[in-house]
Amino acid sequence: MSKGDVPKIIVEPPGPKAKEIMMEDKRYLMQSFVRWYPLVLESAKDCILTDVDGNKYIDLNAGIAVISVGHCHPKVIEAIKRQCDLFLHYSLTDFLYNPAVVLAKKLTEIAPGDFDKKVFFCNSGAEAVEGSLKVARAYFKGSRPYILAYIGAFHGRLFGSVALTSSKPVQRKWFSPLLPCVEHVPYPYCYRCPWRQEYPECNYWCVDFIEEYYLKKYVPPEETSCIIFEPILGEGGYVVPPRGYWSRIRKLCDKYGILMISDEIQAGMGRTGKWFAIEHWGVSPDLIAVAKGIAAGLPLGAIIGKADIMNLPKGSHASTFGGNPVSCAAASAVIDVIKEEKLLENATKVGEYTIKRFKEMREKMEIIGDVRGKGLMIGIELVRNRKTKEPAVNEIREFLMRCFKRGLAVISAGKSTIRLAPPLTITIELMDTAINIMEEVLKEVEREMLQ
Repeated sequence: MSKGDVPKIIVEPPGPKAKEIMMEDKRYLMQSFVRWYPLVLESAKDCILTDVDGNKYIDLNAGIAVISVGHCHPKVIEAIKRQCDLFLHYSLTDFLYNPAVVLAKKLTEIAPGDFDKKVFFCNSGAEAVEGSLKVARAYFKGSRPYILAYIGAFHGRLFGSVALTSSKPVQRKWFSPLLPCVEHVPYPYCYRCPWRQEYPECNYWCVDFIEEYYLKKYVPPEETSCIIFEPILGEGGYVVPPRGYWSRIRKLCDKYGILMISDEIQAGMGRTGKWFAIEHWGVSPDLIAVAKGIAAGLPLGAIIGKADIMNLPKGSHASTFGGNPVSCAAASAVIDVIKEEKLLENATKVGEYTIKRFKEMREKMEIIGDVRGKGLMIGIELVRNRKTKEPAVNEIREFLMRCFKRGLAVISAGKSTIRLAPPLTITIELMDTAINIMEEVLKEVEREMLQ
């Protein structure tokens, strides 16, 4: 599809067909989620979405960082169809089949760390997180119940994972008591440092703070099994820690024998220009939780970890549907496509171009407070005032809706950060079209903000 074909709005969204489905959706589905805007999808191909009224949109969120290789990639579809002709399910935790073994081998080969690894398959990111916690606690035979997590992080909404999640109060409201022995430490959010310090003059006080005010005061390190983290904060605002942060956390964990669990559910599978985001810091975690972009939209999660740590007793952890053969076939194809089409390189190239464009805009626009990201995981934080850094909460909502009306499917993160996570297949030409539209909308929103 050429640059001139998209986006294409033929009827103002939501159109008549979309409105009918919206009414039925409200009637029959529990509305415990928040929709960004009334986009009612009919079909999707690569980076282009088509709604039920025929409008075409550029996809800048990839189904929440899931569609890594573009919608309906022919090689993925072929792999799915081939497996569907063989069998759809036979419970990996009770029997054996080759698609899971093939995928596990590929995952251990691309995961960081020069050590033997093993894999456990599940169905989602939240399950991968909860399984990782069980692996970590069991490794110490229950003697280390404490878990460290980060303020602003999102790890899922199940009872265990939501105890780690701390990006919005509504995600935890009414559900307490949650999993005990979870302590939250400040995330290295340099643009909004909790101590009002500046990097690098701060000398990584945020790392020292964990040791001095947690491990030496009330969280016994000898009873702490793990620290779980997003190498780049996802739902909390697409925040990128400074260069040496995770290597210092690695040293701290090694000092006290604490395991590192990297939640790569949103940042992994090539999104940042490397297979896993933690690789940008040259760190090999003990366990990695994977989902979202792993299987092109089919339900699949995985825990990848050191072989000696991935050693739960037989019968202690299982999943009827985890490692479904169709999902495994899709995920194997996803890895092959990323390699064959050099999508890690494309994510880096298009990402660098996009960040450059927005940094140039920042020089001219008061509303752009910070531009950050790696690969195609990019955050543009909007503020009402550069000096006070007041989040542009109303303005980000207006921005997203106006982009939607003009044919862009883009969402936000944190309080007021534009979240860009398109399929890794997006071209500079198509991204340029999207950036130009976003620039126009930002100018409009800023003008109205300053009136």
